[in-house]
Amino acid sequence: MNATPPIEAQDRPARLTVGVVGAGRVGPALAASLQLAGHRPVAVSGVSDASVRRAAELLPDVPLVTPAEVLARADLVLLTVPDDALAGLVSGLAETGAVRPGQLLVHTSGRYGTAVLDPATRAGALPLALHPAMTFTGTSVDIQRLAGCSFGVTAPDELRMAAEALVIEMGGEPEWIAESSRPLYHAALAIGANHLVTLVAQSMELLRDAGVQAPDRMLGPLLGAALDNALRSGDAALTGPVARGDAGTVAAHVAELRRHAPQSVAGYLAMARTTADRALAHGLLKPELAEDLLDVLADAGDSSGAAAPDSPDQGPDTPDHGPEGGDR
Repeated sequence: MNATPPIEAQDRPARLTVGVVGAGRVGPALAASLQLAGHRPVAVSGVSDASVRRAAELLPDVPLVTPAEVLARADLVLLTVPDDALAGLVSGLAETGAVRPGQLLVHTSGRYGTAVLDPATRAGALPLALHPAMTFTGTSVDIQRLAGCSFGVTAPDELRMAAEALVIEMGGEPEWIAESSRPLYHAALAIGANHLVTLVAQSMELLRDAGVQAPDRMLGPLLGAALDNALRSGDAALTGPVARGDAGTVAAHVAELRRHAPQSVAGYLAMARTTADRALAHGLLKPELAEDLLDVLADAGDSSGAAAPDSPDQGPDTPDHGPEGGDR
């Protein structure tokens, strides 16, 4: 985590009125965090019953209004909608004249930098991309988790200090991401977080099938240690039958999965191949053992008849959205 220099008084945002367009899991939590820093939430929009409840819980007494009215009332507007809805929302708000010159428009998409805000920027808005690298529950616990959370920050040079100041006020740590690097940055987070949830949930299902009564209790210490070791040591933390080159054990795994959980075979093989490649490249897997292991994985893949695993969805922090700028 990068050390962040102190923000000088002249670079701190003034106390701002804050609006939220898209009361999904992210927006209300960020607005509530800004409120703790002295800013004042004044308006929120949402399209689902869950959004209305969430806004009422995290932003009590803040009126629920249309997106255009949010922009009319707020100096700082959080656009917290799903990635695929963001460009259309920004264009629509700009075309209808809802954007005010000098207004701070902040989106929280990991995929995009500030270019997606260009229609609003041309109307005089000040564009910021502040993506919290955290999954959200939609409850007050998210506000606490923002402490120390890294944010991917992209902004014009003249707004960089203001963007970083807002992140620090929310308790986060700003990490500067170049506009051109946003898609790669977001893909990296999806691999680490979204895929992790899938793998852990699948592992718990298989443990239950094996008769384990409390798979969460069994996995907790193991996964905690694995994550800590991986963050400290990277590929050097690899353990298990693939890294050791235990081809017979891997073959037994595939056979059992094919019998009891055939839907898991393709994912197991894909991860085993990737793990073998990385272990071999980093000198953990002996070349003479790698050959037998890769043969087992190739034979298992040829005989499984399974297609490559489907692409994951956008993760637990992207609920369903409606037609007028949905909720993230």
